[in-house]
Amino acid sequence: MSPRTANTAVAVHPLLAERWSPRSFDARHTITDEQLVSLLEAARWAPSAHNSQPWRFLVGRRGDTTYQRLFATLLSGNRLWAGNSSLLIAAVTAERLENGTPHHGAAYDTGLAVAQLAVQAHALGLHAHQMGGFDPEQLRTSLGIPDDYRPLSVTAIGALAAADLLPQELRDRETVARERRPLAETFFAEGWGNSFLVRHDG
Repeated sequence: MSPRTANTAVAVHPLLAERWSPRSFDARHTITDEQLVSLLEAARWAPSAHNSQPWRFLVGRRGDTTYQRLFATLLSGNRLWAGNSSLLIAAVTAERLENGTPHHGAAYDTGLAVAQLAVQAHALGLHAHQMGGFDPEQLRTSLGIPDDYRPLSVTAIGALAAADLLPQELRDRETVARERRPLAETFFAEGWGNSFLVRHDG
């Protein structure tokens, strides 16, 4: 078991327990074409209300123009490390259905697609780190995103590198124990705040 494996109350699938979001990526690593298509297919087949598939993705491989433009939109803290990842992928969601009405579930569905991409990355021996720290309007302008689509996140994907390659303040975050809110404070029944799973609190 990896020291980064989640300390779960009961066993969950290793792809979920072992998934985490590193900042230290191997700058020499490249994604193969087959790996890339596998990642994109995982996102493509995410659940979608009425099969509306509101997600769109902008895919950049390190060194190409798309990658450079996506990297330029990142906030300074993320630029400290994300440039070593093999891929940068921006998730964008349609804000309206084809009939022009608001798509209230668009962000939810797109989040599911990004989650499947992240789990597939782990299945391939890679790691993914999702980021909300970017400038959505700069991304919109730089990559020509239409007005009725909204940028939601940028995900860095690549191979893990040693934590000691990071600046000290990030190195500490890379190795700190992983934690989540206890089950009893998250899952309720019969009313807000009434724990559903007290016996499995972890």
